[in-house]
Formats: sequence, C-alpha cells, structure tokens
Amino acid sequence: MREIDFRPGRHGMGSNRLILAYGLFNTLVFHIPLLAFTLANLEATARSSVWIVLTLLLIVTSITILLLSLVALVAQWLLKPLICLFITGNAVALYFMVSYGVVLDRSMMGNLFNTNLAEASDLFHPTLLLYLIALGLIPSSIVSRLRLRPTPFARRLILPAVTAIVALLWLYGTASTWLWIDQHAKQLGGKVLPWSYLVNGARHLAGAAAPQQRAQLPPVTEEQPGSQARRVVVLVIGESARQQNHALYGYGRPTTPSMDHAGVTVVKARACATYTTAALECLLAFEAPGSTPTWEPLTTYLQRNGVDVTWRSHNGGEPPMQVQHLERLEHIAEGCRADECTHDEGLLRGLEARITGSSQPRQLIVLHLAGSHGPAYHTRYPARFEVFTPVCKSVQLDLCSQEELVNAYDNSILYADFVVGSAIAMLRRLDLPSSLIYVSDHGESLGESGLYLHGTPWSIAPDVQKDIPFVFWQSHGPRSGGAPPRRLDGQFSQMHVAHSVMGALGLRSAVADPARDVFRLAGAR
Repeated sequence: MREIDFRPGRHGMGSNRLILAYGLFNTLVFHIPLLAFTLANLEATARSSVWIVLTLLLIVTSITILLLSLVALVAQWLLKPLICLFITGNAVALYFMVSYGVVLDRSMMGNLFNTNLAEASDLFHPTLLLYLIALGLIPSSIVSRLRLRPTPFARRLILPAVTAIVALLWLYGTASTWLWIDQHAKQLGGKVLPWSYLVNGARHLAGAAAPQQRAQLPPVTEEQPGSQARRVVVLVIGESARQQNHALYGYGRPTTPSMDHAGVTVVKARACATYTTAALECLLAFEAPGSTPTWEPLTTYLQRNGVDVTWRSHNGGEPPMQVQHLERLEHIAEGCRADECTHDEGLLRGLEARITGSSQPRQLIVLHLAGSHGPAYHTRYPARFEVFTPVCKSVQLDLCSQEELVNAYDNSILYADFVVGSAIAMLRRLDLPSSLIYVSDHGESLGESGLYLHGTPWSIAPDVQKDIPFVFWQSHGPRSGGAPPRRLDGQFSQMHVAHSVMGALGLRSAVADPARDVFRLAGAR
C-alpha cells in the first residue's frame, strides 16, 4: 500500500504557512465553547453582533500567530513539537469545557494541579478518548509528518508584521465591540486555547513555588486561667456540599435526617472561594487570606499553643501545617473490610479512643470529607445510602437526566449527614464538654446554566457554588440533643470558623473576635 505523502510540494512547508494553517485550525476547531458563549450572550438583532464574533475570531487567531511567530524567529525546529503539544492539550481541554462548562482560569488550573489520582480517575470517560484521538492524536500525527522547510529570518518577520498591522487596523475600525468584549473578558479569556491553561497554569505554579513566609500569630490565653477542664472540638469540612440541597435549609427532600434531630443550630453562610485550596486557606484563617504577612493556619497555631490537633483527611488541598496527627483514610482504614474502609465514615475509626487517650485538656479534631466531590457522585456513598433513584452513574454528566444527576448528588448529601450525625453521637457517648462544626468548602453546580462541578471564577460563579451549609452543635448547651434545628439569623461565612473554634475551646487571642463566635452568638455558652 502506497504511503500517503503529507509533504506540500517538493520543498516542504515553510514556517509561516504552518503557523497560519495551525492558527486557523486552532480557532475553528477548538473555540466552539467561545463561540457558543458569545452567541448566547449577544442580542440577535444588534448590528454589532456580527462584528463582535468576527473580532473575537481575529483576536484568537492573531494571538496564536504572533506567539508562534516569536518562537519561529528563535528556533524553527520547536514549531512542530509545540503545535503537536498544543493540539493534544486543546483536545483534552475542549472535552472538559464542553462536558462540564469549566472556565480555565487560574483557580481552575489550581484545582487541576491539586487533583489526586483518585479524583482524576473519576473524571475519565470513553468520550475523552474520542476527543483525544480525533482532535488530538490524528491532527498531531499529520503535523509530525510534515516536512518543515527552513525559512529565512526576513521572511519569518513578514507574518507577525502583517498580522499585527491587520489586527490593529481591525480593532481600531471595530472599536464599538470593545465594550462588550471587556464586559465578558473573564469568561472569554478562560476559553481561549491553548493560552488560557498555559498562562493560568504558569500563574498558579509561580504562586505555589513562591516561598510563603507564614508569620506566627500572637499568643493564646485561657478564658479561665488555670482551668484543666477537658474540651473537645470536632470540625467537619464537607466537600462540594451546596446549601440548596440540604433539608436543614428548606429543601423538599429528607437529605439531613441525622442533623434534623441532633439539636443543631443552622446558619446561612457563604464560602470564600469556589475551589478547595482557597476555601480551606480562608476557613483556617482569622482574617481574609491575601493580607501581608500570611499567617499560620488555625491548626498550626493551636498545636503550637498546647492544643492536641488531629487532621484526618479523605480529600486534599490542605495548606501546609504542623500538627501532631496528620492522617489519611487509607492509613486509618488499614485492615478494614467494611464500607468505612473506602468512604468518609472511616475517618471516625478509632477516633473515640484517640480522644479519651489524649493527655491534653484541649483537642481539635478536623475531618476533611470527600463529601459530594463530582462528577462521580454515585461513588461517594455506600450502596445502602442509594435512597433516591434512579441515579447518574456516568461522569459524562450531560448524558444523564437532571433527575438522575440530582438523585446521585442528594444521596451523597444524605451520607455526609450520616457521618456528621455519627460524629455527634460519638461525642455524646464521651460525655465530655464538646462541640462540633460542619461547614463545606464550597458549593456545586448541577447543570444550571450549562455549568457543572465547581471552580468557576468568583465574579461569574452562580450562588449554588457560593452558598454552603454551616451547622454547629454543643454537648452541654441548651440544645444538646433531641430537638429540631434552630436557625440563627445573620451574615455568616467561613471567616467565622476559626473564631468559633477558639471560643469553643475556651481560648482567647488578640486575633480571635468573640463577635464572630457562632456559639456565643447562639447563646450556647
């Protein structure tokens, strides 16, 4: 069989033609989400609509041509490998953009780099292979077989020069489109491939690599000096639990039966971010992160001041911390053969003995749940919690009906409620002065406005990714058990957590504000 010759002409393809061909291919094939968003947000009758679409296509193509032309001016041999990498990366990115409506900004790239192997495997679907082969590997194979003809330096200058002139003249002539593009810049920027994930990925890695000087917080004092009375606080951090799907907040389904009858107090709260790493940084801080200097997290602070701190995790994304006990579920559940081995309830294994065996009067236990982390919601709970059926059992969420998707998600909320209820029951058995806080890191989108999962930039994220459950309980308070939930009015956020933990432990500090202690506000102490 005769081999197909992809080489154009006798002398091959010059770098300018290759760049131009890729620029057009990249714009037309990998920017369907960009065009879809643009068309969905334009007024069909507006005269400027056509010009806005054409201007965006020109901008995307020009950026690609200009940047690759700079590469060609330095090293022509890099063009083919880079283009092959871009095509493959774009194919994968396009799959996630189409399937989950993600925006590839800096926070989303942070999510990607903080995703562990188990979470990454949940995202796999055979459709991803189709995207990778059809839009990635096959075009890359064609490019790799092209014979690149060396182009003189002077000619390599022609393409970027002409592109820049045409782009500037066009942008000047269509100045009326700038306002619309500026208004939607964040959504548009996260959809430009490959530059969205390359630039924002580099921004995230640069920030992560920069040494963080964490200043020590001021010393801790006791509310009752010299008191050696035991106090235990359990902080349960949920994952992707949106407030809207909790019966505690008026949801029409019984998704929180355990907490409904545990004597808890419920507040409406907002997350600080729509992705785990930033949310946890905020949740463990006394002031909003981003201030200078960066302070040590609550866990390190309390451990340094004599509190016995245990962090048990079935998740990831935690900030660096120094605590006495830092444990993951796979280590806690060694030798276990029940549901708790692979699900969140395993974080409670042996915890009662850990608490009673501590020699320190104050203990903080943090349980970081896998909770409702998508897209494989059906794997986040044991089979006995599959109450709402039928359920979505695919990670290709747009292929499931809305009923199936919500059923699977609600089952994961039901299971998280069981874990929280089990923790409260354990604390009751101990008969020690104890407190519990349950709060999620962020919410979740379940297909509303074409969005799935979380991590959407804050400025454009829907409320379902921002509004979170915030529930607390105290053993020796006026509502220690058997009572329906009480609702505490006010504006609350994750910024109340650290102050509330300090109050529940009976500790004071210059950074701890009693006005942000939810237990004090509720009259529980």
